[in-house]
Amino acid sequence: NTKLQMLLRGQNLLGYKHYPDDVVEYFVQKAIANGMDIIRIFDALNDPRNLETAMRACKKEGGHAQGTVCYTMSPVHDLGHFVSDAKNLVDIGADSICIKDMAGLLLPYDAYNLVKALKESIKVPIVIHSHYTSGVASMSYMKAIEAGADVVDCAISPMAMGTSQPPT
Repeated sequence: NTKLQMLLRGQNLLGYKHYPDDVVEYFVQKAIANGMDIIRIFDALNDPRNLETAMRACKKEGGHAQGTVCYTMSPVHDLGHFVSDAKNLVDIGADSICIKDMAGLLLPYDAYNLVKALKESIKVPIVIHSHYTSGVASMSYMKAIEAGADVVDCAISPMAMGTSQPPT
């Protein structure tokens, strides 16, 4: 009974252009009807307006809507910012929250502090998805697990590391 999951770029679906709401709704309906259980929905700019339609459609069709907070480092991206983003996603219906570290920037103690802050602020499962680009993802996963992360994304060993995820 392994669940199937897909990644969806919110209002951009699987591409790089903005689609109308009815197209997003129909796409999500068909994805779930054809076997997708979990839809990880993200916007590269963390703009919840680009996630709302897909999340509502996922919930309507009985899917698991996984809201995604894209991790980055900048003067404005602090713990409070990420916690606020996650709370917004839960408010619009996220069944779980994924911290998507697509650049491999999440350092071990930052992972610990972020997961701890999220676990104290929201009551849905927390997933960590980190790429091995900088070589620290395995250690970041260990600290995230210590802080209470519910799931960490891994790859089978021959496909792991580099720009992929840590190995299983």
